[in-house]
Amino acid sequence: MTKRSRKRKRQAGRRQPHFDLLYGRQAVREALRAGRRSFHTLYLVGGMKSSSLLVEIEKIARETGAAVETVERQQLDEWLGGVNHQGVALKAGFYPYAHLDETLALARTRGQDPLLLLLDQIQDPQNLGTLLRTAEACGVHGVVLPRHRAAAVTPAVVNASAGAVEHLLVCQETNLVTTIRALQAEGLWIAGLEAHPDAQPLGSVDLRGPLGVVVGSEGYGLSRLVGETCDWLVELPMAGRINSLNAAVAGSILLFDVARQRQG
Repeated sequence: MTKRSRKRKRQAGRRQPHFDLLYGRQAVREALRAGRRSFHTLYLVGGMKSSSLLVEIEKIARETGAAVETVERQQLDEWLGGVNHQGVALKAGFYPYAHLDETLALARTRGQDPLLLLLDQIQDPQNLGTLLRTAEACGVHGVVLPRHRAAAVTPAVVNASAGAVEHLLVCQETNLVTTIRALQAEGLWIAGLEAHPDAQPLGSVDLRGPLGVVVGSEGYGLSRLVGETCDWLVELPMAGRINSLNAAVAGSILLFDVARQRQG
């Protein structure tokens, strides 16, 4: 691999100077459906076999006033660094981060107890995308990301979430401990997912009511201060020889158990 091609690989899905270049059919469709960004140009690779999804994407794009251009596949490959773009890319404004109070207001509007997902230094875009997709499926009202030392909502994350993040309120906060304390002051209980001697097994904990759940980083789990600030810790019962799970898998299991309890 040449130095130039390696550089392109590293830059795939990264934010460009004045816009995001979203890619992947599902991700682009959900961004258009959500309508929370500004849209500039939809790029479609020429000669692709038509499908109902492609027709829908082009239709919504035109309705938003975006230009539609046909390009060569090689052009998208060059712009996106060789990722699997499925012949579709969308030049759009940056992801619109929300304020923390908007997430609580959304819960009130729906007449529900707040449910927030807080992520402690999740850095892998695939893990973040999976957790965001699960959060949207479980009815989470908002997601909190640290502003530093954590993945942000990039085009790669949008693609990994299959566009689900476009329908979520995501906040960036400077200090996660301060944010947890602010949520506790608003009446939320905070449960941290962590294998710890003081942790309670998932299934034995009542996770209904106003709640924030915290999932730690891939390699280190919850940071010390974050763990100490949680109201309690929960862990997944493990019956096999492996004593840990991928952060996205573990967080998804926790979220679906919360959703199950809240629907019961």
